[in-house]
Amino acid sequence: MDLGIHYAQFAHPDWEHRLTERLTETARVADQGGVSLFTVMDHWFQMVSFDGPFQPMLEGYTTLGHLAAITERVRLSLLVTGVTYRHPGLLAKTVTTLDVLSGGRAMLGLGAAWYDREHAGLGVPFPPTAERFERLEEAILIARQMWSDDDGAFDGEHYHLAETICLPKPIRGSVPVLIGGGGERKTLRLVAQYADACNLFAGDIDQVRHKLEVLHGHCDALGRDYDAIEKTILTGTDPSQDLDGFLREMEAYAALGIGLVGFMPPTPDPVAFTTMLVSDVLPRLADI
Repeated sequence: MDLGIHYAQFAHPDWEHRLTERLTETARVADQGGVSLFTVMDHWFQMVSFDGPFQPMLEGYTTLGHLAAITERVRLSLLVTGVTYRHPGLLAKTVTTLDVLSGGRAMLGLGAAWYDREHAGLGVPFPPTAERFERLEEAILIARQMWSDDDGAFDGEHYHLAETICLPKPIRGSVPVLIGGGGERKTLRLVAQYADACNLFAGDIDQVRHKLEVLHGHCDALGRDYDAIEKTILTGTDPSQDLDGFLREMEAYAALGIGLVGFMPPTPDPVAFTTMLVSDVLPRLADI
């Protein structure tokens, strides 16, 4: 099983002076220590569950561009960008640029968006749920067309592009798409139809098992190879509290097909937490 770092909070002690230093050093430790995926959130306001909008929050793709310059191996993604945050043509161009400049290490993490307060706060339209999912599907189609040899028009229900030119192309020809969320009727169907990876919260293994069964059903209905989709989970657990117990839990997740577990550094010192993960957890996790 692989290890990921989801850097979700910037409000560590003395963040006003050390925010960049801590982020940079955490990413370097992760990169040099063998972490597979480094992600940040794509929000303009910090989430209420992390003390809300008056806590610091960096813009996602600018942050990933900085991380691309100071790392060499780790994959980079937002977990995840809401489809409402950027016009899909510009989003595809942005993630392509990240992929080219990082040497082919970008992923395109996507979701339907949910944080209405930050949209209202910064004056960004926030369509109803059904429309956001329609826009999500069109955004994926636009990105794929921009990464193809077809540079013609895209004429969708919500987006209309006269030319889908995107040069240079991504290093690998396209960028892997990760869709976050566990909605059974829409989100997991989109995963089955379009995504290279999915991400689920690891709160309850029985719930994750059920979500994967639903995903498998969508794959069967669409003729998609279920095993071709990378399955990832996100946890807020501190494994140092009970490493053996944590590893037993990860063995159960691996048996379900989960190939990567992402951690949100829960302590005031993300560098020390990440150092602990790569020195104590990753070697044993790799054997699962």
